[in-house]
Amino acid sequence: MPWLSLPHLSPTTLRFLIGVAAFLALASLVGGVLALTLRGERARATVANLNARIRSWWVMVGVVVGAGLAGVGAACILFGLISFLALREFVTLSPTRRGDHRTLFWLFFIVVPAQFWLVWDNWYGLASVFVPVWVFLFIAARSVAAGDTRDYLARVARIHAATMICVYFVSHAPLLLQLSTPERPALGLDLLLYLIAVSQLSDVFQYMWGKLCGRHPVAPTISPNKTWEGLIGGGLTAIAVGTGLWWMTPFAWWQSALFAAVIVFCGFIGGLVMSAIKRDAGVKDWGHLIPGHGGIVDRIDSLAFAAPAFLHLLRYHLP
Repeated sequence: MPWLSLPHLSPTTLRFLIGVAAFLALASLVGGVLALTLRGERARATVANLNARIRSWWVMVGVVVGAGLAGVGAACILFGLISFLALREFVTLSPTRRGDHRTLFWLFFIVVPAQFWLVWDNWYGLASVFVPVWVFLFIAARSVAAGDTRDYLARVARIHAATMICVYFVSHAPLLLQLSTPERPALGLDLLLYLIAVSQLSDVFQYMWGKLCGRHPVAPTISPNKTWEGLIGGGLTAIAVGTGLWWMTPFAWWQSALFAAVIVFCGFIGGLVMSAIKRDAGVKDWGHLIPGHGGIVDRIDSLAFAAPAFLHLLRYHLP
């Protein structure tokens, strides 16, 4: 397999990209009009945040699509970098001690590249167990070898969680590119774009529905801004979008609806889990790398939790 190979841009992928470009262009136009017409300080601040998010979306969509079109190797480089930065944000907010430093060195510079090399090589069996089995054992053993027993269990558990979420979960996204059928050699790219579209639009729609009619928080002590109205309204809207994108998948429309529901549910759980960790750390965002969005982890939390479930269900059900 060549390291960088440009796959055929299928009509399915092209239709999707045209739709995304049209959607972002419309959003940019609406944001620009609102910025010129609204006068209230609070309203202008909200619109400014919205426009910052839209500009960031243009960049993020361009980068992800470009990497996907360049092939599995480029996608692994991109998502490997995302994992590296996400792991850095997670570790920065997690209390560590001197005895953890060598363990973390191995995670950043050995485990992350190794996991994404396994994805690029399409070594599905080892890629599926490398982190949850072998790296799990390594983290525990390496931390013991440091001889620092203070808060040992809590420290090791935090490192395990960071590795699972930021490396293992995220690595399932580029692994989608390895899926194909004889009739659709570029199926993997369509499935990756489908996952990203449904998971990210679910976040957007839940935010919008919550702002419009949110009254009852789902978990007020964890994330007061996540409401039942936002979850139900935004989740159903995202499922409707996923159903409408059934032509990107090898399934019927009702199967696409079920897959979209899985993505929405897992993504929402991921958002709650990461909000709980932020709440425990006493911060609002994981970082400030992406204007309007916060840090890398703030943007990929739902995607990271949805990707493994989506991939493994796909492998089980693909014709």
